Amino acid sequence: MPTGLILLSAIPVLGGALRMGVLTGAAAASAADARFTDSPVPIVVHVVGATVYCVLGAFQFAPRFRRRRPGWHRAAGRYVLVPCGLAAALSGIWMTVAYPVPPGDEGLLVVLRLVFGAAMAAAIVLGVLAARRRDITAHRAWMIRGYAIGAGAGTQALVHLPHALLFEVTPVGVERALLLGLGWVINLAVAEWVIRHGRGARRPVPVAA
Repeated sequence: MPTGLILLSAIPVLGGALRMGVLTGAAAASAADARFTDSPVPIVVHVVGATVYCVLGAFQFAPRFRRRRPGWHRAAGRYVLVPCGLAAALSGIWMTVAYPVPPGDEGLLVVLRLVFGAAMAAAIVLGVLAARRRDITAHRAWMIRGYAIGAGAGTQALVHLPHALLFEVTPVGVERALLLGLGWVINLAVAEWVIRHGRGARRPVPVAA
């Protein structure tokens, strides 16, 4: 499972690395990058937080590793993944409200980004609170949901691929918003299936916070 989740995150992680290259001057900036270069803090927080959260977080879903190293599971969750996940979610909201909205991204896409950013942050917080209550079933469920939203960019890239092959045009406006929204919805649908039917669905796991 960690390998599959890391592969799913590979495209957004590489995209984030490219964005960091632009910010550091290692890659050429385009006109569309001006909003990031003029105010780099939100995008830097988002890229770093999301990268660590998606890559390191993938190992939290390896049952054998979790059972063998419960201390690592708890420490990584408490001191790294929860802060990075919240940083990724809240900086996503920050970018949505602070950066100029590119033409075509107004309206529905702004709403979706705010809703899913808030939902990701809420899922992580609820997961932490469940762990503190020793409600391991609820903790597991909320952390899976939070990770599913955080890894949405990988699924969004896959959703865009058939559209690009079929129509050979970049989606804009409502069409682009619906495709991005579909990526989040697919991940959450898979997450709910895993919560109810996946391996370990009824098996207690060590807490991460």
